[in-house]
Amino acid sequence: MKEELLHIKKELSKKLKKERFEHTVGVMYTSASLAMRYGANIEKAMTAGLLHDCGKYCSAKEQLKLCEKYKITLTDLEHSMPALIHAKLGAYLAENEYGIKDREVLDAITYHTTGRPEMTMLEKILYIADYIEPNRREIPGLSKIRQIVFQNIDQAICLSSERTIRYLEDNGNKIDPMTIKTYEFYGGKL
Repeated sequence: MKEELLHIKKELSKKLKKERFEHTVGVMYTSASLAMRYGANIEKAMTAGLLHDCGKYCSAKEQLKLCEKYKITLTDLEHSMPALIHAKLGAYLAENEYGIKDREVLDAITYHTTGRPEMTMLEKILYIADYIEPNRREIPGLSKIRQIVFQNIDQAICLSSERTIRYLEDNGNKIDPMTIKTYEFYGGKL
């Protein structure tokens, strides 16, 4: 692992809770595996995986305050669904605290929770790696998605975004329109 990644990993190990850090490392290595499979840049995939949740080091209330402080624009839905905020905050922190200037890496971090239509391969990799990494608790359909992702990443994205939509619906939560657009773009029908 490059020195820069080792430094970021060490810093994150101090900031993130143990479980969040273990998840982060799992996403980093899952991203690397998928990058190898799909011919993407492994170092970029590892960097995005390592930093994808760097905005989750504090509470949702504190994340909102940081977004205000750093003038990060949030939608009304993001204001009402704090679980979405860390993606935009994380991209900001990756650039301004960890020195990441690569737009592709920053975009992958920005869209790792909702996805978006026409994702780059790196965005696809981070989106699905976050969903399937080995430390995730078992949820319905996860093992199938883990198998499919190495054959057809777009199909895995469709299935994971569908599972996310169903989960949010079943629990009475709002759904970010971008998640629905992602699902439909990658072949899903509502």
